[in-house]
Amino acid sequence: MELATRFGEGPVLVGTIAKSQEISGNYIHILLAGLKAAGFVRAVRGPTGGYELTSNPGNITALDVVRALEGHGWPVACVAREEWCVRSKTCATRDLWTELGAAMEKVLSDITLEQLAARQRTKTAKAMNFDI
Repeated sequence: MELATRFGEGPVLVGTIAKSQEISGNYIHILLAGLKAAGFVRAVRGPTGGYELTSNPGNITALDVVRALEGHGWPVACVAREEWCVRSKTCATRDLWTELGAAMEKVLSDITLEQLAARQRTKTAKAMNFDI
């Protein structure tokens, strides 16, 4: 989210991300490693270095990010692999989990990081409004 919000401003330091998102630097390094391996983030070395998105946040969906960090993320294992459960063909709850997984993927695929960043800017602006 932080890299999408700051897209086009240059690399962002881990410390800046940690402070802004209230996440530990160690955890951010884990997230960034996954995003880097997926090709969504690059590291820039040097005194003005940090991390930045490799492409426009309008081209990256929330589903892309979740898959890069979590894999498919199905609610239960048998949804991803029918053969893992002998009851999968006769299990009504598996049908429910399958529908839930599909709905989650639909929601995540329908929003880009650019749209999330715009939402964040709107929420931040509203929170900073000091009406008297």
